[in-house]
Amino acid sequence: MIPLYDTIPTRRVPVVTLALIAANILIFLLMAGFSEPEFEKTVFRYGAIPADIVQPGSTHLVIPAYAGIVTSLFLHAGFFHLAGNMLFLWIFGNNVEDIQGRFRFWAFYMLCGLFATLAHIYSNTASDVPLVGASGAISGVLAAYMLAFPRSRIYTLFWFIFIVRVVPIPAVFFIGFWFIMQVFAIGSGGPVAWGAHVGGFVAGLVLAPVFRRSY
Repeated sequence: MIPLYDTIPTRRVPVVTLALIAANILIFLLMAGFSEPEFEKTVFRYGAIPADIVQPGSTHLVIPAYAGIVTSLFLHAGFFHLAGNMLFLWIFGNNVEDIQGRFRFWAFYMLCGLFATLAHIYSNTASDVPLVGASGAISGVLAAYMLAFPRSRIYTLFWFIFIVRVVPIPAVFFIGFWFIMQVFAIGSGGPVAWGAHVGGFVAGLVLAPVFRRSY
C-alpha cells in the first residue's frame, strides 16, 4: 500500500517540511555522484553506528560518533529509500507542521529522530552497521498526524496481483496498521531498522500533545 494524498488542507505553506525534503534530496543528489566506495565511506562516516556510539573509538569517523544520531537522519541508502520517506513526510508532515507551528515542528521532528535512533542503538548495541534515513523521525510525524486527524482519509494505492485500486482509508486505520506491521517485523532481520520506526512512533505519541499549539 502506498499513500498518495490526504483530505486535510493546510492553512499556510509548510516551510519546514519543504526544507527537510529539499535537504534530504540535495544531500542524496550530492552523494549520487560518488563512486561506490566513496558512497559507502560517507555512510559509515555520517551514519549512526551503534557500536561506535556505545563504545566510542572508531578510526573511520570524521565526526564524533554521537553526532551521527543527527547526521544519519539526512542520509539515504538509495533512491527508493529516499522517495518513500519523502512521500510520507510530505503527506503527513505538512499537516503536523500546520498544527504545531514551524519551530515546534522542527524541534518535534528532530526529537523523534533522536529517540528513534536511540531505540535502534539500545536494541543493537554491538552492531557496526550504520543506521541512515529519516524514517524514524517520520514515524513520529505519523503518530502526531494520527492523534490530530484520526478520521482523515488517506487515499492509498492498493494492489493485489492484477487488481489495482486507489482506496480512501481512515488515517487511524492506515497508520495503526503500519505501526502494527513495524512491531511484528522487529527481529525479522533485513536492512530495515524496525526498532527505530517503533521508537520514533512512540516518541511521537508522547511528544505530540506537548508540541501542539494552543489557540
